[in-house]
Amino acid sequence: MSLHFRALRTEKTAEGAVTALVERGVDSLPSGDVLIRVMWSSLNYKDALSATGSPGVTREYPHTPGIDAVGEVVSASDGPWKAGDQVIVTGYDLGMNTDGGYGEYIRVPADWVVRLPQGMDPRYAMLLGTA
Repeated sequence: MSLHFRALRTEKTAEGAVTALVERGVDSLPSGDVLIRVMWSSLNYKDALSATGSPGVTREYPHTPGIDAVGEVVSASDGPWKAGDQVIVTGYDLGMNTDGGYGEYIRVPADWVVRLPQGMDPRYAMLLGTA
């Protein structure tokens, strides 16, 4: 898939951590079972630590923070997920050592994905956060 998207990306340099909005290709995402178009993410203290280069949160850079994400399944190769399903991903390694919700797309293992409760607004799901 040659789809391109924007992501907030943090890199470590000799001067410290630098975070910028960059364009990436979906093919650059880590392997996983479910490709999700992110609708909303949240702001958590772990995101701030990751974006400022904290090795206690993120081990490898460059990296996309965002430990929470809600979005729509684009494609899935495993699990009960199908294109169009609205889902939440929170916890596990998302946004810490797996590119997270501050990108317009994420790719994750199927067992990290939870169905958005029926009737819940996706934005509201991220307003609740995980802290």
